[in-house]
Amino acid sequence: MTGTHDRSTVDPALRVTGRGALGNAAGRHERHATFFEDDGWPGGDTSPTRPVLRTRTDPETPRSIITYNRSPDLPFDRSVNPYRGCEHGCIYCFARPTHAWLGLSAGLDFETRLIARPKAPEVLSAELRRRGYAPRPIAIGTNTDPYQPIEREHGITRACLGVLRDFGHPVAIVTKGTLIERDIGLLADMADRGLARVGISITTLDPDLSRRLEPRAPRPERRLETVRKLSEAGVPVRIMTSPLIPGLTDHEIEALLAAGKMAGAAAASWIILRLPLEVAPLFREWLQANCPDRAGRIMGLVRDMHGGNDYDAQWHRRMRGDGPYARMIARRFQRAARQHGLDRTLPPLRCDLFAPPPRIGDQLTFLE
Repeated sequence: MTGTHDRSTVDPALRVTGRGALGNAAGRHERHATFFEDDGWPGGDTSPTRPVLRTRTDPETPRSIITYNRSPDLPFDRSVNPYRGCEHGCIYCFARPTHAWLGLSAGLDFETRLIARPKAPEVLSAELRRRGYAPRPIAIGTNTDPYQPIEREHGITRACLGVLRDFGHPVAIVTKGTLIERDIGLLADMADRGLARVGISITTLDPDLSRRLEPRAPRPERRLETVRKLSEAGVPVRIMTSPLIPGLTDHEIEALLAAGKMAGAAAASWIILRLPLEVAPLFREWLQANCPDRAGRIMGLVRDMHGGNDYDAQWHRRMRGDGPYARMIARRFQRAARQHGLDRTLPPLRCDLFAPPPRIGDQLTFLE
């Protein structure tokens, strides 16, 4: 059934388990929404035999794979994303609204209707060979996680890393996924040449809260083990306490940085909770279901940091917030980072090693 309702729900004949979003609100570009009504017959929401909502992955062939940005808030100007959507299901993910461009929901669709780009390594290689290309660090994992569970099957992230290694191109990775340990040998080789570093995102040390906030991401202690393994292999690692959620996780700043330092992190960073577009109602719904006694205070603090709104997209404020509470968080983070020696800037990645490898049929250059 279709209509002009402002929400669409998942078919109640499906059982939703281990997901972050509680619903599947229609995207902002959709004129209509699909919704389901219980007709009273057996087999509805009360049926113990109804099937589970499963993850579906569809392929996409991109015309280009390097995305460029001019944001003054970001330390990189280009990125690569092997996947659209993310099975980790983090309820706070600022990338959820990108699914609206696909005609899908930022809710459960974002977690269950995934897009893989198997041709990404070939497209990346072609773009790096373009005449006039000037190398600067490529960020991977800035939109959706490159080491989410489907990477185990598709291996697109690993293949893209192989291309960057062969070209001598620098890369910075952000992930929650412990599957990155599979690629430690590749990353260690690149890091030894000053071509790679990694940021591991850990939002909370509380396993129960983590399971509810980011239901299909590895447990916090498991991510700390990944920090340790990468560090021991010589890969520079930054612990990312992102996002810090005021009134919910910000009390853990000191403990998170202490745990990161103990695991071998060389630096640390933070970003405040961001709730753009469809993320705000999804997060408010999650709060009412999981933290009803604190929901009002948490959203009150969020709005205090964003000029009375759920989100402020202004440059230099969207990542840090503004106001007294935001300044207090910044001071606490700076003090804890300084205490643990994590207030350092990692050495810049090298761009001078960039050299497209020869292909079969290329004219060779002979030395005199």
